[in-house]
Amino acid sequence: MTLPGNITAAAAARARAAWRAEIIETVKLAWPMTLTQLGQIAMMTTDLALIGRLGDAAIAAVGLAHLILFVGFVLGMGPVSAVTPLAAQAFGAREPRMVRRSLRVGLWAALMLGIPVNVAQLWGEDILIMAGQSSATAALAARYLTGLAWSMIPAWCFIAVRNFMGAVNRPEPALWVTIAAIPVNGLLAYALINGAFGAPPLDLLGAGLATTFVNVAMCAAAIWICYTCRPFKKYRVLGRFWRADWELLRELIAIGLPISGALMLEWGLFSSGALLMGWIGTTALAAHQIALQVAAILFMIPFGISLAATVRVGHALGRRDPIAVRRAGFGAIALGAALMVAMALIVVAFRDLIPLLFLGHDAGGNAAAARLASTLLLIGASFFVTDGVQAIAAGALRGINDTRVPMFFAAVSFWLIGFTCAYGLAFPGCLGAVGIWIGFSSGVATFAALLISRFHALTMSEDGRGRTKET
Repeated sequence: MTLPGNITAAAAARARAAWRAEIIETVKLAWPMTLTQLGQIAMMTTDLALIGRLGDAAIAAVGLAHLILFVGFVLGMGPVSAVTPLAAQAFGAREPRMVRRSLRVGLWAALMLGIPVNVAQLWGEDILIMAGQSSATAALAARYLTGLAWSMIPAWCFIAVRNFMGAVNRPEPALWVTIAAIPVNGLLAYALINGAFGAPPLDLLGAGLATTFVNVAMCAAAIWICYTCRPFKKYRVLGRFWRADWELLRELIAIGLPISGALMLEWGLFSSGALLMGWIGTTALAAHQIALQVAAILFMIPFGISLAATVRVGHALGRRDPIAVRRAGFGAIALGAALMVAMALIVVAFRDLIPLLFLGHDAGGNAAAARLASTLLLIGASFFVTDGVQAIAAGALRGINDTRVPMFFAAVSFWLIGFTCAYGLAFPGCLGAVGIWIGFSSGVATFAALLISRFHALTMSEDGRGRTKET
């Protein structure tokens, strides 16, 4: 005879085992995705270090060029990111043909958006001059943009293929491609910038060309892996590539464009933060850039978990398992929150030393910037945690195709609350740089709370798929 107490204990043990298994699977997916993102940052850092040797004018020009690039890049990031939930849901439902279709429309979106965006880059000089930049700096930026003119399409295609690999539980090959690309990118950029190894000295044009060549090579390598390695080759990723699939493309765009919108709203807040810091002074701006760079590096951890959350939630939705949908989302959020609390504590403990990595141990005239950066890192401790949580919660919501309401939440959180608080505390409140970071933290915390509440509300129903479709 089985007693009710034994049944309860057995059920609790099964639930704990299910949560442990979910956390383990999330970690398996997240670590290569996180390292892939860090590899992308390593390539960008290498490029900036090499360009920096050309002088301050080159660095300034590249900074302006990146403003134009980022707007275009984010426009396409949403649709190619939407490959993940669509492919993951199809994988969970055991529909391999739909997995291939999801990748195919992602590649279509990359081509369709990439052609006009890349052509628009060729008018970068005119755009910057109309924005009030000097003709000399605009000309340098245009030279860099010319080299990058056709880098966007292969970059987006690589992201789409990388998302497909993650959706079928095999994200590691994208990491190996990225790791291999880091030294190749460094050597090629060095050669084309400086005219080494028999290459012509092309300065900023060479830096842009190196990025384009490496993006093309990464995309080609990823597609080659898909055609030659298991389990990818069974999907025949380019099979019937030219076959019209307008219905699924519309679904991809409907999911993806709000992702782009939310990313743009978030980027706009932090860009405006730099402007506000500039009004306060050079010291505040330098301290802000240091603290924000630390936040960007730490963000790669929850970003990887966010991608894994989209996959795990999508798999569960495809299996029509609403309990697993909820467990995958909240398991990833709990994992990310725990890791970011630990990272925030480390940053707080070493907040006085971290600025010296950017300013040098002989800070001298930068002592004020180092002290302010240390203070911002202390204030940013809660920001680091909530920023990680919001990224993962957004990833979980993408797994159930919910992106439009989160975009609205982003507008309210980042601008109505975040920017208003940042400006009000910094200037009328007389808190300066500290007030701006308090405003950032308030906006991000609000966004995280709204996203978690949204995921909780959508997954309360026993029929998770039905609730998701209605929203």
